[in-house]
Amino acid sequence: MDLLSYQSDFISYLESQKFTREPKNLYEPIGYILQLGGKRIRPILTLIAADIFSGDYKEALPAALAVEVFHNFTLVHDDIMDDAPLRRGNKTVHEKWNINTGILSGDAMLILAYQYFENYEPIVFQKLAQLFSKTALEVCDGQQLDVDFETRNDVTIDEYIKMITLKTSVLVAAALKMGAIVAKANEEQAQHLYNYGLNLGIAFQLQDDYLDTFGDPESFGKQVGGDIIENKKTFLYLKALEVSNTTDKESLQALYNGKQKNNSDKVATVSRIFKSNNIPQETFKLIEYYTNKSFESLNHLQISKQQKEGLRAFGENLMSRKV
Repeated sequence: MDLLSYQSDFISYLESQKFTREPKNLYEPIGYILQLGGKRIRPILTLIAADIFSGDYKEALPAALAVEVFHNFTLVHDDIMDDAPLRRGNKTVHEKWNINTGILSGDAMLILAYQYFENYEPIVFQKLAQLFSKTALEVCDGQQLDVDFETRNDVTIDEYIKMITLKTSVLVAAALKMGAIVAKANEEQAQHLYNYGLNLGIAFQLQDDYLDTFGDPESFGKQVGGDIIENKKTFLYLKALEVSNTTDKESLQALYNGKQKNNSDKVATVSRIFKSNNIPQETFKLIEYYTNKSFESLNHLQISKQQKEGLRAFGENLMSRKV
């Protein structure tokens, strides 16, 4: 697995697309968000899957771009809902333009994502579109649960895992399965790869939650402490409620239910409570659990030992990231 080649070829393909057409105020924001970079994990996974099953990853470039365009569409709309000022260290679309532009450009991105499947023959198109529609709806389900959790005080850890599975990990899983579909892998093998991605996606989001509170603002590219400011009921918060003493528990609940004048004080206090209750260590433990669960799916894949090791290494690198 030559990750640099996947990434380089994907970026070349992305840059060859014309996002500068008229009306300018609709397409410029699309070009802007797509060129901001990011990890490009999902499209790379699509290319990896196609390479594993057919040896020709370039045929999966349109599907990979569909995944990336859809992912960025969700970010544009999520940033509006969260009133987030930064994305990848730059102004969010609605901050750089306005909310109406963010909504409409996001809508156009969703339609553009579907158009990339038109590069494939009817049977492959149908399978890709079915998986994509199912995944897109699940992502919306997850986003709504995330919003609902902000006003609920009885969210459980199991409910939280279900929410991040829908909001984040189903797209990681679908990205892999799309590559397998393009490569015409059989359904059983494609599903094992999907399961690998599903559990890896949960671990990935838990790592993201950790970095949101304890990451380096320079490398993370987003506002550190954003989840705390937004009163997001992440695993860190829910686990802290479960294991902390009465004083810490009441402090957390008061901070998440009240209106704070000083967000930096709120972030500092919540971070301190998390640290004093070993929440970072508890988070790492759960990340490891889902990463290992992901690797179990590799045993069912009828691929070479070297390819399995490549997928394992990819997962391990993903979990040790700082951005």
